[in-house]
Amino acid sequence: MIALVVLLVLVVLAVLMTVKVVPQQTAYVVERLGKFYAVLQPGINFIIPFFDRVAYKYTLKESAIDIPEQICITNDNVQVRMDGVIFIQVIDAKKAAYGIANYTFAVTQLAQTTMRSEIGKLALDKTFEERMTINRAVVEAIDEAATGWGVKVLRYEIKNITPPQSVLMAMEKQMQAERERRAVILQSDGEKQAAINVAEGQKQKTVLESEGLRERQINEAQGEASAILSVAEATAESIRLVAAAIQNEGGLEAVQLRVAENLVDQFGKLAKTNNTLILPANFADMGSMIAAAMTVIKTDVPNAK
Repeated sequence: MIALVVLLVLVVLAVLMTVKVVPQQTAYVVERLGKFYAVLQPGINFIIPFFDRVAYKYTLKESAIDIPEQICITNDNVQVRMDGVIFIQVIDAKKAAYGIANYTFAVTQLAQTTMRSEIGKLALDKTFEERMTINRAVVEAIDEAATGWGVKVLRYEIKNITPPQSVLMAMEKQMQAERERRAVILQSDGEKQAAINVAEGQKQKTVLESEGLRERQINEAQGEASAILSVAEATAESIRLVAAAIQNEGGLEAVQLRVAENLVDQFGKLAKTNNTLILPANFADMGSMIAAAMTVIKTDVPNAK
């Protein structure tokens, strides 16, 4: 009975040692009598107990490895602390098992040395701007070396770049000065634009005022000219009417009567306003005075008879 139980246990152990279930995205490297035999695929696999053994197990999933912080020296001799993270994936389990003793350690060391080399080519200011360039350089350098390790480097990312405290303070002062300079420039630009706007407004105001004054002067001149022309035309028309009236029958006698009335009227006014009155020698001869006045009128009006 005991022998049967022992035999049953041995059979179960043999079955367990013979059947290997490989999970998805996993690779088992099998050695037979100490020599590479095969890479078991996901699923159920059978091996020979005591002859075959699973020497290595690798996950084929993408893995992230932290790159420890290290001190790098820039091209302008500034020490900065940098760390990062690298993403790798095993694509060939056989090369990963026999191509290198520890591919994780190798990738980490190669990432650090490549990062130091790339930082040494750049000035401190450029290290913050050239992150993508550094990342690509690290990926290319490791990927080329990792070809024989059965590992594919997918990407690399710099996590932190930490300059010395003194450099940080200097950078802060520089940024503060730059911000102040930009503020002064913006303020001066605003004041300049405001002055330009004021000057432009004053210019337009002066132009409009001068144009208004010119229009007013033109209008006033045109009004005065029109008034003078109207007065002249009215005067000329009155003279023409008087001349026409004189030429009519009885017109000359009417003028004589009008002249005599005006003469008498004017002498009457002189007598009222002055104590002393000087009379012409022939004042008694009113007809001769009217004749003299009519002689002037006839001289001015050639057609008067």
